[in-house]
Amino acid sequence: MRKEIWIAPAVFAADQVTKALSVQIPPEGCVLIPGVLGLRYTRNTGMAFSLLSGHPWLLGVLGLVILAGAAWFLRGKKIPRLAFAALMSMAGGAAGNMVNRLVSGYVPDMIELLFIRFAVFNLADVALTVGCGLLIFYLLFWGEKESSSSR
Repeated sequence: MRKEIWIAPAVFAADQVTKALSVQIPPEGCVLIPGVLGLRYTRNTGMAFSLLSGHPWLLGVLGLVILAGAAWFLRGKKIPRLAFAALMSMAGGAAGNMVNRLVSGYVPDMIELLFIRFAVFNLADVALTVGCGLLIFYLLFWGEKESSSSR
């Protein structure tokens, strides 16, 4: 079994713990780093930037189908370590948000950037974004080198 597999369940667990704790945030929110970072509890019934709001079951089932399809498609493939770590980060984040949509009908969001007008988000969203960034970085700087050296 791959060493990097632990990333998905770790992201999922950390995400679920932070979401469970987020209900204790005061209604007016709180500032962690003045002018930079705060916490404010919100419920998102949509996906990124509240797209498809009001359709959590559709988004939850769609997430389940995408996760299952990706696992099926990638099974048995030789995936380099950095790319696999990125995929595990994305899988953990996607699973965290998917479970919330299916169980609660919404995704708790709580992280707020104070220096810019931006959506409130959660740890799963961070893991998805970081995973996508790592995968893009890998594909841009290593993917072609590895495929050309194996020819």
